[in-house]
Amino acid sequence: MDSDEVEEFLGHRARLFALAYRMFGAAGEAEDVVQEVYLRWAAADRAEIGNTEAWLTTVTVNLCRTALVSARARRETYVGPWLPEPVPTGRGALGPLETVEARESISLALLTAMERLSPIERAVFVLREAFGYPHAEIAAMLDLTEANSQQILHRASGRVRTGKQRFAVPAAHARTLIDRFLLAASTGDLTALRALLADDVVSTADGGGKITAARRPVHGGDPVARYLVGLNKFLTPASSFSVDEINGEPALVVRADGVVASSVMLFELDADGRVDAIRIVVNPDKLGFLVAAEA
Repeated sequence: MDSDEVEEFLGHRARLFALAYRMFGAAGEAEDVVQEVYLRWAAADRAEIGNTEAWLTTVTVNLCRTALVSARARRETYVGPWLPEPVPTGRGALGPLETVEARESISLALLTAMERLSPIERAVFVLREAFGYPHAEIAAMLDLTEANSQQILHRASGRVRTGKQRFAVPAAHARTLIDRFLLAASTGDLTALRALLADDVVSTADGGGKITAARRPVHGGDPVARYLVGLNKFLTPASSFSVDEINGEPALVVRADGVVASSVMLFELDADGRVDAIRIVVNPDKLGFLVAAEA
């Protein structure tokens, strides 16, 4: 393979990673698929490739479909709640995020909900909703009819979007909200913390059995407030905090020594501006991409 062919692949690499990540919700697995796509690209007969983008996209999405079968089996034995792997997006790691829809397509909320989908449903949903491919092209990639592609998208959308309106934290207000949240939680001010939480707030933590974390989601304003205050025992004098863009949204990142991320916390709001969902990733295996991006 000559240098021009390598450069041609590299021109598509970021988009392929963004596609594979949305399929898996895991950066490491997405990287593995992209590497396999590169090997297949290197071995392919160029005379048989009419459209490079379509060929690479087809290979990527079908490798993801195959790999998702074993990935889903592993997640069935996962210790505690499973959450997607957080990815810092301030530098465009998952492509341009210029619209609300683009940011939603990589949110931990949507990626978690997509676990309900079969591999084929996930493929159609990602190709159509996140990348805007027409159903005719999706059908050709996945060996479907156009009508089947449309039916699968309708079914997948119904399973992912349950009707509850989602209010991500607006960037302009994120710092104030997170600062208030952090101050209340770190000082043990249950009253102030409780005032920030909706009555039906749910806190979900992913420790993967490797880091101490709640094995089940915590429900309700009072229990969640007490639970969050209890997390103080895991902080040390060397712990530091920042608000970073993670999966297109402002997130509270806790670093163990100012360099290595030890947890990522993302928030959702209800219509009244109170926090009604908190997702906390502390499994060190899921923080590798974030750590590497900071190196």
